[in-house]
Amino acid sequence: MSGGTVLAFDFGERYIGIAVGDTQTSMAHPLDMIDAEANAERFARIGALINEWHPARLVVGLPLSEDGSEHDLTRRARRFANQLKGRFGLEVDLADERFSSTAAEEALQEMGRGGQRHKNNTHALAAQFILQGYLDERAAASRQ
Repeated sequence: MSGGTVLAFDFGERYIGIAVGDTQTSMAHPLDMIDAEANAERFARIGALINEWHPARLVVGLPLSEDGSEHDLTRRARRFANQLKGRFGLEVDLADERFSSTAAEEALQEMGRGGQRHKNNTHALAAQFILQGYLDERAAASRQ
């Protein structure tokens, strides 16, 4: 995999969490959250982030059932990934996102930032967990 900046997305029907990371450092950070159901607004915000960060690739979290099976949101996330690739001409990888939202909620609770007041932080943090797992996997594969 070529190096550079990576943007990751925790896709949801209304919210999309976004994280940024770098393949050189293998570090991911929460970046933003989009609260919009309209595709035009979503893609305008994503386009602005792509123009700002100039990522080498994008990663979309793939929501799977606990047993690994696909469901309606899985298909929607795949469609979103295909739309990103088509609109922005960047490589888009899919990453298993099982339990990322739960892990984000637990991490926020441990920091004393749980509950409704900090719910919006969950989406960007979930995207960070998705991206960190992706970067860790790639780093481990390159060492083998």
